[in-house]
Amino acid sequence: MIEINQDICTNFEEGSKLEWLETNGIGGFSCGTIPGANTRRYHGILTAATRPPLGRITMLSKFEETLFIDGVPHELSANQYPGTVYPEGFKSLTGFRLDPFPVWSFEIQGIRLKKKIFMMHGRNAAVCRWEVESGLAGRQVELELKPLLSFVDYHHLQHEDAGLDSEFKVEDGTVTVHPYRELPSLFFSHNAREITKTGFWYRNFEYAIEKERGFDYMEDLFQPFSMRFSLSGSADVMVSTEGEAAPSALEELESMELARRAGLIEAAGAEDEFVMQLVLAADQFIVARGEGQTVIAGYPWFSDWGRDTMIALPGLTLAAGRPEIAKSILLEFSNHISEGMIPNRFPDAGDTAEYNTVDATLWYFEAIRAYGEKTGDYEFIHAHLYYKLAGIITWHLRGTRYGIHVDTDGLLYAGEPGVQLTWMDAKIGDLVITPRTGKAVEIQALWYNALKIMADLGGRFEDEASAAQYDAMAETARQSFNALFWNDEEKCLFDVVVNGHRDGKVRPNQIFAAGLHHAILDDKRAQLVVDKVEAELLTPVGLRSLSPRDPDYCPVYTGSPFERDSAYHQGTVWAWLIGGFVDAYRRVYPEREERVAEILAGFKGHLPGGCIGQISEIFDADPPHRPRGCFAQAWSVAEVLRVLKG
Repeated sequence: MIEINQDICTNFEEGSKLEWLETNGIGGFSCGTIPGANTRRYHGILTAATRPPLGRITMLSKFEETLFIDGVPHELSANQYPGTVYPEGFKSLTGFRLDPFPVWSFEIQGIRLKKKIFMMHGRNAAVCRWEVESGLAGRQVELELKPLLSFVDYHHLQHEDAGLDSEFKVEDGTVTVHPYRELPSLFFSHNAREITKTGFWYRNFEYAIEKERGFDYMEDLFQPFSMRFSLSGSADVMVSTEGEAAPSALEELESMELARRAGLIEAAGAEDEFVMQLVLAADQFIVARGEGQTVIAGYPWFSDWGRDTMIALPGLTLAAGRPEIAKSILLEFSNHISEGMIPNRFPDAGDTAEYNTVDATLWYFEAIRAYGEKTGDYEFIHAHLYYKLAGIITWHLRGTRYGIHVDTDGLLYAGEPGVQLTWMDAKIGDLVITPRTGKAVEIQALWYNALKIMADLGGRFEDEASAAQYDAMAETARQSFNALFWNDEEKCLFDVVVNGHRDGKVRPNQIFAAGLHHAILDDKRAQLVVDKVEAELLTPVGLRSLSPRDPDYCPVYTGSPFERDSAYHQGTVWAWLIGGFVDAYRRVYPEREERVAEILAGFKGHLPGGCIGQISEIFDADPPHRPRGCFAQAWSVAEVLRVLKG
């Protein structure tokens, strides 16, 4: 349980910086802020995945909530409008907690009210419950809810639209709306005593984070009807695209979801509260895709990405005691290998995957290695993956998309003008912010690691000729790498080598040469790299993407899209990089495990400070390292969980 105290909850400026997230395991989600005012276009009670895990539609933005005590109204809601916040229901909050669902506590004239929201796993359904905890004796207490509909693609904003169908259908315990013919209906299963037609547009909601990020930030929402509940019992509403559960079943659904989450903690063998919360956070990224599963890279705006999935897989699944999910994901991606590459992205629109990455495929080897080590299930690897991995190596030797090929020195070259294939992939129009065409340092580390993995597997599967070939290729790469990449002046590694030019910018990518399972650096140089990264790049919440000594260093990630993309890899802290750093640190300083605990402590402090219970994608490069980007990122959670469990 994570608790936020009354002082923060009743401070709109501070409270609205804190967000909550619920997910449903098929790509849908529910999220918002503690005070209740939406600050992003992505905030809403139900964003449904109509083509799991994609096709996301923000259907129900929020409820306007009014508590009536002996007939006198008291607002519970909050909204940001131009120049004002109205109403100010957050002033009645006494606390918020994640337990494991988002739970709000209000107190008004002696009435203590609890509100909770949770999503059902495997369904586009969000359950909302309000109940009086004390102070009810001898008083008439009612709740009025006014749903505010959005019904647009989750990247978009709604505006007053005469084409929206304002009608709704009332049946016993259910209200159904169908604002647009091409979109699904939305069902409100409820125990309200009264439904009243309203039919108003609420205009000019202002979303502060969208405004800060330089995007459109004003929205209108449609309010079709009101619902009136007696709070002698609980007020229950389930909003869904299915409309199956009766209000009387919602308590059972809550018990089922609590049991499911408790089972996740048990399966992970988690006893420490920090690890328990990370296990629950990890679960939010694992979603269904077809008959298999995949990983949502981040909430609220990312879909599933190959690179993020492979980096995150060991932490999200193996460290969480869910190897069967790892197996499913590895098998699913094997079905999409093309020209020796796994896809980088399954796009929101259409079914054509994108293969514009050099590192996702190499991380695939490492994910398979980790699966084999954890489970011993080499029979599966041999039967379904080994020969596909061999085919990937062949394609890299032959040459594949975007100029990816093994050069005469045994190192892997990648890139073409205007294309960014590594994880440092910020691009504005035709402008590549961190051009890394050529031989990038982490790509060589990953290539060497992949070759050594194949040599090990070849030996295990009695494919001795192939094993010897992979070993020889790895040794050639290792010798070339150590001759080309060592920056003796800085006592660390160059970031990119191409056509005789060696990029001396001090970046975190070099840490993988010291920390991968098969490390391409010897112990002495690995220690120097670790020391360099610790001195210039390490922060309490990850590694900076560029040394503060560099003239291109950007201390804060904010402003317009151009300004933010320009800073994305020019100092901005990335949480996921902490995994590679801890791996390398443990290798060169095995006796300093207490220092590892200190390094990871910052993430424990972050859990109540952004999206509660989650770890953000990025942070400002300079203190206080304010969280930025996606408020919940798969590889951030995964890498912290992996090294904690390691």
